[in-house]
Amino acid sequence: MIDFRIEPELQAKLDWMATFVRAECEPMDMLFPGHGAPYDVANAEARAHLKPLQDRVKAQGLWACHLGAELGGPGYGQLTLALMNEILGRSYWAPTVFGTAAPDTGNSEILAMFGTKEQKERYLQPLMDGEIVSCFSMTEPQAGADPKEFTCRAWREGDEWVIEGEKWFSSNARFAAFLIAMVVTNPENPPHERMSMLIVPTDTPGVEFVRHSQTMGDSKGQDDGTHAYIRYDKVRVPLDAMLGGPGEGFKVAQARLGGGRVHHAMRTVGKCQRAIDMMLERAVSRRTQGKPLSEHQFVQGAIADSIIELEQFRLLVLKTAWIIDNEEHGAARTHIAMCKVQMAKVYHDIVQRAIQLHGSLGMTLETPLADMWMGLPAMALADGPTEVHKVQVANAHLRTARPAPGLFPSEHIPTRLAAIRERSVA
Repeated sequence: MIDFRIEPELQAKLDWMATFVRAECEPMDMLFPGHGAPYDVANAEARAHLKPLQDRVKAQGLWACHLGAELGGPGYGQLTLALMNEILGRSYWAPTVFGTAAPDTGNSEILAMFGTKEQKERYLQPLMDGEIVSCFSMTEPQAGADPKEFTCRAWREGDEWVIEGEKWFSSNARFAAFLIAMVVTNPENPPHERMSMLIVPTDTPGVEFVRHSQTMGDSKGQDDGTHAYIRYDKVRVPLDAMLGGPGEGFKVAQARLGGGRVHHAMRTVGKCQRAIDMMLERAVSRRTQGKPLSEHQFVQGAIADSIIELEQFRLLVLKTAWIIDNEEHGAARTHIAMCKVQMAKVYHDIVQRAIQLHGSLGMTLETPLADMWMGLPAMALADGPTEVHKVQVANAHLRTARPAPGLFPSEHIPTRLAAIRERSVA
């Protein structure tokens, strides 16, 4: 049975979150702007403002909700997390306030699943407590996110791994206490069994930051980029720095990406809902051609299209979360890819309409719309290009398709009619 009701206890938590995010987290976005601001643990003023908010979240039992009770979280399922992340998506500080900021969520999950007791004590606990941040160092300048083309490697020398190569777009590495690097350790293996995951503290000798690349919305000419170009120059880490076994890096990576993509998608729902809220307010606030914007059919059409598209996307994400919760591991793979594809399109269309409806004001930095628009290209590239996920969706369904049994398609009406008549005669 399909049941869209939300239990009163959960609804009360969602209501508290919605009020708290608007009243406390959205102001953080304005007080401490910048893509890297939530990750900068050295900003004493921001951290002093952040800590009391995190304490209030913990008092509500809503801290690090993606983790199980044994790790300090309530252990909610993906469906509940999806509903929560829709609310958190309204503010880029909100995930940090609630202990669910990426990539720390994914990194904490793989530390919990694959880390040793020592690794959990040294890295996982302070990560969960919000004392440090981390970085997932995977993509490479010549390969992007294609692991079959990775060349950054590690080899064993005595009781150490030696890492050599380059990584590109390692987000928030400049603020991170440690990196989780995906490196080639078994080059003779099949492509998806060549890589391993190694924990690398950022102060390890040989970790060189070539530069911190800026993206759309950063201040040109200033060193405020948050995506590191890293050179690993014979970086040495102990053998026990590995997460999982040699050659299991791809498996470890997949363990962290599925749930994270659903959370990312639902946060996008929250961003889109905020844009729609702005559209609705604008439509009943401004006049043109002698009547309110809300009475113009073009405006009504833009609002209706946005509401309908967002509801369709929201239902896709919720169904995906339900599959993760209720079916075997991996069953939601195709639906996760669908979410990734549709996320960028829905976000683009809704934010574009919101900007258009706000006119020149929508182009300025005086509303959240400019930041939303600047984040659009990343939406289509993060967690793998949209095209890769489209191929995955198509192939998953093509594998179930069968060729037509004869010269014409199986839905060919003359052929079907002939078969029906033949059965009737018989």
